[in-house]
Amino acid sequence: MKEKLKKISDVEYLIPKSSREKMRVNAKLISTDKILEAAEDEAIKQLTNVACLPGVVEPVYGMPDIHWGYGLPMGAVGAFDSEEGVISSGCTGFDINCGIRMIKTNLSYEEVKPKLKELIDVLFKQVPSGVGAKGKLKLDKDELDEVLVKGAKWAEENNYATKKDLENMEENGCMEGADINKISDTAKKRGRPQLGTLGAGNHFLEVQKADNIFDEKTGKAFGVDEKGNVIIMLHCGSRGLGHQVASDYLQIHRNAVKKHNIWLPDNQLVCAPANSQEGQDYYSAMKGAVNYAFTNRTVMTSWVREGFEKVFGRKWEDMGMDLIYDVCHNICKLEEHEVGGEKRNLYVHRKGATRSLPSGHYLLPDSYKNVGQPVLIAGSMGTASYILVGGEKAKGTFYSSAHGAGRVMSRKKAIRDFRGNTIREDLAKRGIIAKSTSPKVLAEESPDAYKDIDEVAKAADISGISKKVVRVVPIGVVKG
Repeated sequence: MKEKLKKISDVEYLIPKSSREKMRVNAKLISTDKILEAAEDEAIKQLTNVACLPGVVEPVYGMPDIHWGYGLPMGAVGAFDSEEGVISSGCTGFDINCGIRMIKTNLSYEEVKPKLKELIDVLFKQVPSGVGAKGKLKLDKDELDEVLVKGAKWAEENNYATKKDLENMEENGCMEGADINKISDTAKKRGRPQLGTLGAGNHFLEVQKADNIFDEKTGKAFGVDEKGNVIIMLHCGSRGLGHQVASDYLQIHRNAVKKHNIWLPDNQLVCAPANSQEGQDYYSAMKGAVNYAFTNRTVMTSWVREGFEKVFGRKWEDMGMDLIYDVCHNICKLEEHEVGGEKRNLYVHRKGATRSLPSGHYLLPDSYKNVGQPVLIAGSMGTASYILVGGEKAKGTFYSSAHGAGRVMSRKKAIRDFRGNTIREDLAKRGIIAKSTSPKVLAEESPDAYKDIDEVAKAADISGISKKVVRVVPIGVVKG
């Protein structure tokens, strides 16, 4: 498919709908030459698959972190008309509302460095991690149902969060309209013991320091205005509950495709008409998983704050540990967008892509109204991550940007090619303390298994969908 790309700007490529039969709309890709070289041909083909679905709105977008995924590639955005389009569990992904949040501190690297090993040891104990990890919370059935409906509001009511935390979360930490009756008992059973857990795979908790500041004014608004500022980044999602919701509705949507006679270019893109029972049932269940993920990250934030208090002997408020922002990827949302000069309601699927709102947007919290939304792009373990701000050009991507570095190597190959203990030693030589439940986790998340995060941020910045504010680097890593 790469041979069909037409370069239309320094970092933007067009895949015209004439490229293949049955494409309804054009697709576009934001990429530098270096990223494009590493991108799989199959991932680009997946963009054209989505462009074939009913009610799709132009364009289907690939982000700089694009890589092959289930149905819709990771690092992609597909929007569908709310009346004539579809809602797709395949386009949303398995880890519903996998997201990133960053917590600022007023601590400097020099203050933290002498206690870094102790801090990482404490955080590893504070935040349960690993495959099938069980949390410290013991929710009963009614409490879990509350979490699914209220999201982070439940965490605030139970003293795991502040009102200010919720103000700096996408959707204020809750998507209204979740229906607990649309979520299976199996999903709930998986979710009850896992609230407040990190999980495994690419999920992580990192202690970082500001390495470079590109925009001092915006950095100050975000609370990061000096090199050496210590920041915490948390990346995780809805755990087993979200995975089960996805699995349940993939089967329901397979049946819906047959029932509603929908032609698919790829069976992984199972979906249902937006206004159908199957479509709306999934949307209501997905919201519950979204709310679970918001709460999951919020509870872990409370334990991270407790960990810092134990190590530094100060209240977290005195250490300035406020939430910068919490932003989602792997999500479907009904949003209003301007298309062809008119406002339309669209179901926007962001898979491995994140929201990016420019200054003045009505959905921004008051604290960021004049600067724009913090856009958080996570690097791979041992490499930089970025804080950006929503750019005006994001209007063309349905207000979306990249979410991370994006893999260039499968986890299986990474485990074959790398050794976890060697990676830990290499990180230690660079002053980065890494702690994991097993060496294999470090191997599969080797920095060499991912794209160059600096190139991803560069592409987002040049395109104008989000603008670089701060580059951060890890000093301590907690992995499942």
